[in-house]
Amino acid sequence: MYEKEIKKYAEDILKSNNFQSTKNYIQHGNMSVQEHCINVAKTSLAIRNRLGVKCHSRDLVRGALLHDYFLYDWHKNDKVNPHRLHGFFHPSRALANARKEYYISDIQSDIISKHMWPLTVIPPMCREAWIVTSADKYCSLLETLHIQKGKIHNQKLNRKYVTAVLRHKAAY
Repeated sequence: MYEKEIKKYAEDILKSNNFQSTKNYIQHGNMSVQEHCINVAKTSLAIRNRLGVKCHSRDLVRGALLHDYFLYDWHKNDKVNPHRLHGFFHPSRALANARKEYYISDIQSDIISKHMWPLTVIPPMCREAWIVTSADKYCSLLETLHIQKGKIHNQKLNRKYVTAVLRHKAAY
């Protein structure tokens, strides 16, 4: 559900090399950044519909997909950027990265830069940003508690299943 609307407003983002690279980074639990951002976009559209909020759907979708466009694995420290305080600083990094590749409207900028409120101190100023902020917190909770599992989890399960089947066959 909502895939057509997401594709309608953001096919360029979905197909971009940088957005595709985010499937290699874990966000929460075993969910990739790419899966997380798509889930946040879908959840944002569901909130919009459920509450009957009139908003700019294009900005809502694009801001949701780009809200975590920081393009690094925040779980792994490196000498240049130890990623300390990731929660405080990644919104500005995501916005800078998004602006390098796309036109970012004021609404999209508000979504990306303030989705970590209250860590960002200044609250969202538009309804689209409030929706994405809420959707992000909801999705993050489900992912962190492993209530919603990512493809990486499913791939691990498949490998374990295949390994178990092969061991079983080898035993006979």
